[in-house]
Amino acid sequence: MSSAKRTRDHDEIRAWVEDRGGVPAIVKGTGGMLRIDFVEGAKSGGHEPNLDETDWDKWFEVFDDRGLTFLYTPTGESRFFKLVYGDTDDEDDGKKR
Repeated sequence: MSSAKRTRDHDEIRAWVEDRGGVPAIVKGTGGMLRIDFVEGAKSGGHEPNLDETDWDKWFEVFDDRGLTFLYTPTGESRFFKLVYGDTDDEDDGKKR
């Protein structure tokens, strides 16, 4: 069992999400509550009706503005992730594009 990893690196987040059939999304009617909609794969069930798909630029704009960190399981096929407040111990600012 692998442990969770924290990152703010945009390329790392995007690669992890897309490798698992996910797309960036915002919860409808919230003005910017970020989510990932896993639309591909055997367990996906397609697009979630309460989510609006958005582009990565908009998603990361909200992500950065709110100072969020992406907590996830880096190995295997797990889709576990969580958006949390606070930085990691990484030296960079996480805005790699």
